[in-house]
Amino acid sequence: KADTGVASYYSHKFHGRRTASGHMFHTDSMTAAHKHLPFGTRVKVTNLRNQKTVVVTINDRGMKGKKRIIDLSPAAAKKLGMLERGLEKVRVEVLTKNDDTP
Repeated sequence: KADTGVASYYSHKFHGRRTASGHMFHTDSMTAAHKHLPFGTRVKVTNLRNQKTVVVTINDRGMKGKKRIIDLSPAAAKKLGMLERGLEKVRVEVLTKNDDTP
């Protein structure tokens, strides 16, 4: 099942801070925050404007009350070509679920 909605990306100020899963956030990691997917879930994110794709691992929570469906690391956002725009309409497809990540 694929979800379509708006993606954003983390500010560089979060580099080195702990994510909700307990891992350290690195701006160059292929990771993302999602409201409810289990930590360790791998998803394919497609930028619907340019069709670029990236695979990221969910390791954080976020976006409470916002109309965004995923918050990407800056490295993942760069691969999708969305650094200048900041927000993009994307499709998020679950590749694997993994419930054993803390």
